[in-house]
Amino acid sequence: MAMTGAIHPPGAICHPRPLLIAGPTAVGKSAVALRLAEILDGEIISVDSMQVYRGLDIGTAKPTAAERARVPHHLTDVVALTTPFDAAQFVKRANAAVAAIQARGKVPILCGGTGLYFRAWLEGLGEAPPAAATLRAELAATPLADLLRELERDDPVTFARIDRRNPRRVIRAVEVIRLTGKPFSVQRAAWRARSDGCPPALAKAVPEPARGAAAFGLARAPDDLRQRIDARVDQMFADGLVEETRRLLAQGLAQNPTARQAIGYRQVLEHLRGERALPATVALVKTRTRQFAKRQMTWFRRQMQIQWVAVAPEESPERIARQVLALRAGPTVTNSGLNCHCR
Repeated sequence: MAMTGAIHPPGAICHPRPLLIAGPTAVGKSAVALRLAEILDGEIISVDSMQVYRGLDIGTAKPTAAERARVPHHLTDVVALTTPFDAAQFVKRANAAVAAIQARGKVPILCGGTGLYFRAWLEGLGEAPPAAATLRAELAATPLADLLRELERDDPVTFARIDRRNPRRVIRAVEVIRLTGKPFSVQRAAWRARSDGCPPALAKAVPEPARGAAAFGLARAPDDLRQRIDARVDQMFADGLVEETRRLLAQGLAQNPTARQAIGYRQVLEHLRGERALPATVALVKTRTRQFAKRQMTWFRRQMQIQWVAVAPEESPERIARQVLALRAGPTVTNSGLNCHCR
């Protein structure tokens, strides 16, 4: 794949190219993105499937009021807790945010850990049909074990790969199979195929807003990340995660099949129903978060072209941001196959 600087024709408008910061939960993405935005005069677009919901604050580590005052943030608090949100809506809103940020001459910085949203924005949406409300409600009322048996029968490839503890993903896979009559894995394979091959083919497949985007991932040693996850979970409970969850129940949290599965909120809901004591709930949230972080790393390494930045314990966001900028300034592989040195 070519790694040369892009050449723009005379009179062409060269927008600041997007910068992507990905990685597992608690790795330190938000702090690094904040510093990058300050250095580059950029604005941050959240790539987080839970931060879009108003009210899910503590459990999603949403940026604080002070952080939003430092740098403009987009795609946080954009929908009510009772409103469905999916990758298609993310792409539409993210594209609008990127265009507006670039029109102001600023750098769009997409930061988060929801790999599916990153991929949908970078490569376009797959051929899977939109959600069908009636069918979705039927599947949501079906026991998970029954759905898994159906998925194993109709699409063993997806069954072998899917997170079987995540009802939302299982429901979506079964929904697509029923609506199309085709295995979900076949459609995902077709989606991936559009980004394979030589650079010209890749350039044609990449949506315009994502052209020239440079993607970086932050990675920490397992023990370091584990300690950071444990500390974050302890802080969330100290900040009032239980009280926040109790308050959100009155706003429809239990009726949102996506939000109620969010790590932290799901376990606290179980605690409020009397299923386990608070200390055991805290310990379980730590375990589930560590498992989630591991799945995130596996997904990013397999599914996206990312230039990884190794982060040492106690390394400052300033230093990490400077590492990213140094890598960005040199020859890097971007989604268009070209490294546009516009900014």
